[in-house]
Amino acid sequence: MEANTSKHFQRDVKDHWYVQYEQGSFPFIQKGWVLPVERWREFDPFILMAEDWFKRGAFSDHPHRGFQTITYVIDGRLEHIDNGGGRDILEPGDVQYMNAGWAARHAEEGVEEDIAHTLQLWLNLPKGQRKTETSYQNIYAEDAPVINVRDGFVKVFAGDFGEVKGPLQSIVPITLAEINLEKNATYKHLLPENHNAFVYVLSGDMDLGTEEKRVNLTKHGVATLTYKEDGDPARRSELTITSKRRRGKLLIYSGTPIKEEIVPYGPFVMNSMEEIKQAFRDFHDGQFGPPAV
Repeated sequence: MEANTSKHFQRDVKDHWYVQYEQGSFPFIQKGWVLPVERWREFDPFILMAEDWFKRGAFSDHPHRGFQTITYVIDGRLEHIDNGGGRDILEPGDVQYMNAGWAARHAEEGVEEDIAHTLQLWLNLPKGQRKTETSYQNIYAEDAPVINVRDGFVKVFAGDFGEVKGPLQSIVPITLAEINLEKNATYKHLLPENHNAFVYVLSGDMDLGTEEKRVNLTKHGVATLTYKEDGDPARRSELTITSKRRRGKLLIYSGTPIKEEIVPYGPFVMNSMEEIKQAFRDFHDGQFGPPAV
């Protein structure tokens, strides 16, 4: 962490809300939109984030093209299967990164009788990188470096935080950290000042932002943050977080806006409806390869 924080741009909450949930039909259990897709322009480079509870069979073999996903497992076990031969089980606190690129085909399943509880973020790709090679990366909870802070700790999945670098290798610059704080702990989180950012509270009771504009959020609370759109990516901005109760935990995501018009439709994200239609044609023509089973 940088020693002198007094000159950093101070972030505040721009907007905030609580996730609303809907009950699903088996094998879907419950779903809520952390980031609703119709507001993607506000979230750029992020497109949407869904919170799902589901059992085996909910997300069997399916395709993707044109974007990236970051899946955080809150509870239960999640089995990943892809048609490139990849297969693994992720547990609470683990993260999977996928670059769908040109043609991903995979499955995300609850394990045995588990109810998988996940957060899946869709992260945009610049137009020139939508045809990149499909790849997957699992980051297990114990492999993410930890920064110890007063009365808490920060688990780093992506991005640079001083000399600590997260293992997640995204095609576009992002940060992802899990912040854990005990009662009355205050922590100042540093982010590139040109990154658009949001937080999601997993547990506890948190105050966010400067004293003059402080906003309180509890479990299931979401907040987008102020930032400098024309800021220097080498300079850091600062978000002040105070935990009002024990076991405060939140996730904070940030990324550089891509500033392109997109069409999110079904399992694909492209720059035009014609490209979406071509993606469906390519899938039905077998260009995404064999099923993920």
